Amino acid sequence: MRVAVTGTPGTGKTSAVEALETELEVVHLNDLIRDEDLWEERDEERDSLVADLDAIAERLDGCEDLLVESHLAHHLDADRVVVLRCHPEELERRLTERGESEAKAEENAESEALDVILSEAVNAHGVENVYEIETTDRDPDEVAEEIRAVVAGEREPSAGDVSYIEYI
Repeated sequence: MRVAVTGTPGTGKTSAVEALETELEVVHLNDLIRDEDLWEERDEERDSLVADLDAIAERLDGCEDLLVESHLAHHLDADRVVVLRCHPEELERRLTERGESEAKAEENAESEALDVILSEAVNAHGVENVYEIETTDRDPDEVAEEIRAVVAGEREPSAGDVSYIEYI
């Protein structure tokens, strides 16, 4: 089984996955991209690497029983996709607290309000394979428990349950 844990930067992916106890091999995709040079170019404006999704897919080809965590994870093959969601105002606060520029924090907050990653996940994997988890007022252990339930097949798909359109 392959599980993707994705969401806008700042939704709590890394913290929740680190709190998760699972038999699946955990891949923190952003680390893999940096460590194995699986990127095409540097986006100077955003101060980030542009991932080579084909090279990443090739690198992970044949890997089973995998949980991939990243805001890009939904672009890869997966049986189940967990999309972490966070209210845009809280997301903006989290990102600026960890040192992101105000412009980058605002861009990510708007993306969250517009359901960008959720929409991409549903388009790529189908609504029947996407599980939304609200993280705004929850600690990493609570979110990890929700992810564990998805992995175990104890939770129904739930795309479209969360809305932040009032933020716009």
